[in-house]
Amino acid sequence: MRHRLRLPLLALAITLGAPVLAAPPKGDDAKGGDKSDIAKAHQQDKDDAAEAGWIKAPVDEQAVVTHHVAQTQAGAIKYTATAGTLTIRDDDAKPIASVFYVAYTADGVKDYAHRPVTFFYNGGPGSSTLWLHMGSFAPERVQTANPEYIRPAPYAFGANRDTLLDKSDLVFVDAIGTGYSRALGDKKDKDFWGVDQDADGFARAIMRYVTRNARWQSPKFIFGESYGTTRSGVLSYMLQDRGMALNGVIILSSILNYGVRQPGFDNVYVSYLPSYAATAWYHHKVPNPPADVATFVQQAREFAAGPYAAALAQGSALDPATRDRIAQQLSAFTGLSTSYLIAANLRVDLARFEKELLRDQRLTIGRYDSRYTGIDADAAGERPEYDASDTAIGGAFIASFQDYVQRELHYKTDMPYRVSAYGLDGFKWDFQHKAPGNSGGRGPQTTPDVAIDISAAMRTNPYLHLLSLNGYYDMATPFFGTEYDLKHMGLDPAQAKNVEFRYYPSGHMAYLNPDALHMLHHDVAAFYDETVQSAETGRTHGKPQLSGGAGGGGPS
Repeated sequence: MRHRLRLPLLALAITLGAPVLAAPPKGDDAKGGDKSDIAKAHQQDKDDAAEAGWIKAPVDEQAVVTHHVAQTQAGAIKYTATAGTLTIRDDDAKPIASVFYVAYTADGVKDYAHRPVTFFYNGGPGSSTLWLHMGSFAPERVQTANPEYIRPAPYAFGANRDTLLDKSDLVFVDAIGTGYSRALGDKKDKDFWGVDQDADGFARAIMRYVTRNARWQSPKFIFGESYGTTRSGVLSYMLQDRGMALNGVIILSSILNYGVRQPGFDNVYVSYLPSYAATAWYHHKVPNPPADVATFVQQAREFAAGPYAAALAQGSALDPATRDRIAQQLSAFTGLSTSYLIAANLRVDLARFEKELLRDQRLTIGRYDSRYTGIDADAAGERPEYDASDTAIGGAFIASFQDYVQRELHYKTDMPYRVSAYGLDGFKWDFQHKAPGNSGGRGPQTTPDVAIDISAAMRTNPYLHLLSLNGYYDMATPFFGTEYDLKHMGLDPAQAKNVEFRYYPSGHMAYLNPDALHMLHHDVAAFYDETVQSAETGRTHGKPQLSGGAGGGGPS
């Protein structure tokens, strides 16, 4: 900007035109000062140009609307897709964040009191909702096989007959600091990076969407995956405490209690054993395996909760004879040698299991989905170099979203879409959590157990239902740990009947398996019917007929 250069140049001209008799300036100092001022002015110009080109999140809410036809299990459904932003505000109505979302709403609905709306989000913490959006229940999805590495572009992306649009309107929401969601004003993204801070942002966004779209009378559901289930636990009570009673909470691949993962607790080894067993069964590492994985998993549950847990509880007092007997039984379930198990003190960390199970084939197994295998530079070492189940799909999902949001949804911005907040300056998650009833001088939890929040929500809302969806081959959030957490919520029998479990032959992102996705649709659709009907009639109905994903020997 030119006016910032005038004063330094004028000063230079006066100096050059001064009389000879005038005291001469100290040349080096004067020239240095002038150069410094000019450099500062140039830098300011650069800063101003950068500021002018800085793409910031909009304060005014955006909505780009397109119209489509979905091919669903109920037939063709005309729908409206809205890609836009919600401006959330603090209690003084000051804008604090712009939250990006994509909503799919069925056209021609006259009575929204009977049309559910479901809010979806991934976890991380620090992840966008790209994964659920592109892979699960939206009207279009990345076409995945079972299990395989997706080849480079062009990617197969198209109609999703297992979309849940036949049962509910769908809203996919990105966490603040991810996707196109950003903090506003004097707020920073990091102000929302914590258990309670994040949940507060989501609660405000959900309530804003419901208000803006006049959906207060609609049955309302939340659907979280991975850390998104932790968020759902907090939200289930937070929303209710703010006046929005939910009909249902759906949790996929859950992590509800972080405390049990701290060093020194043996529960994590007990929780992983049935997942280890399912993985060993899948990779043919089990002698004389049963015909189906569910049978083997149930046997592993019983051993894990019984003899195995009892042996670990003895710690260093465990006698050698019992240790050797448990090691032999553990070997039969995990496919690992007894000598390796004894050397590991009967406690095999996940990374070691991923590396050891197929070491003789020079293969590693995936964390998110243990059906996937990878190849490290060598077969030695304690842990895999990468997660084969993660790298197998990432490129297809990211590219498909970038293309879809522009070409089909017509949402265009120069702001970068953040798949994840990991690696950003200042990203550090605050895991402290103030749970319901946390009074009497007790401080917040240092590691969250949000099963307490779900319990409080279900005890105060007897019509709140919970559906837990689990993949047998999910090694990131083992299903046996979820079962433990949900069985320890302290619910009365009448309330406990509102908690249901389903299991699928897939991993953390259970929908990657097309067969599992079909079962997921069946089970979630039935859950909508049961839950909405229960609220409308004021009484709990019998459970609907379930898909092949039900049961698996888990809790009833």
